[in-house]
Amino acid sequence: MNLTNYYWYFQSAIPERICDDIVQYGKSLQDKMAVTGGYGNKLLNKNEIKDIKKKRNSDIVWMNDRWIYKEIQPYIHQANANAGWNFEWTWSESCQFTKYKQGQFYDWHSDSWDKPYIQEDINDPSHGKIRKLSVTVTLSDPKEYKGGELEFDFRNLDPDKPRKPIKCKEILPKGSLVVFPSFVWHRVCPVKKGSRYSLVIWNLGWPFR
Repeated sequence: MNLTNYYWYFQSAIPERICDDIVQYGKSLQDKMAVTGGYGNKLLNKNEIKDIKKKRNSDIVWMNDRWIYKEIQPYIHQANANAGWNFEWTWSESCQFTKYKQGQFYDWHSDSWDKPYIQEDINDPSHGKIRKLSVTVTLSDPKEYKGGELEFDFRNLDPDKPRKPIKCKEILPKGSLVVFPSFVWHRVCPVKKGSRYSLVIWNLGWPFR
């Protein structure tokens, strides 16, 4: 799918006190090792953990608090309109609070799946839907860490030419956020110093028609 805008950002949109509240709340909860798609909640052996950490190395906490969605969802709607995507979406998944410490990263990936969610409970709000819009919120002051850049790779643009990752420098200020279609490839580069905290939300709708 060719787009005029592959991402839309808002600089310093979320108040610093809200960012600090999310970080403090996230730190108060038990985190767990982040995994990649396909592993779910299964118990992992040493080899599986080793393989995952070649692709993704971070710690996460899941949040479902209404006050967090109220702060962020209006920007998702605004970005969807401003960027000209106008994707139909109806529901947000759990918020993923992510901790990237020194040496941690998340290699190239897209957030979308090849098939819609299939749930045992057909009344589950995610049943039959796909990830359409992703949002990443910067919760850390850029002075608190080095590295950890969010980069994009627009893989369907000039596929025969060498690709140069696009650094999303616009969201470096604390409280900034970026919204992008969930099929866009992106990565978080290794953190070289300090810790980087972010919040990610995936927003679902019926498959494209």
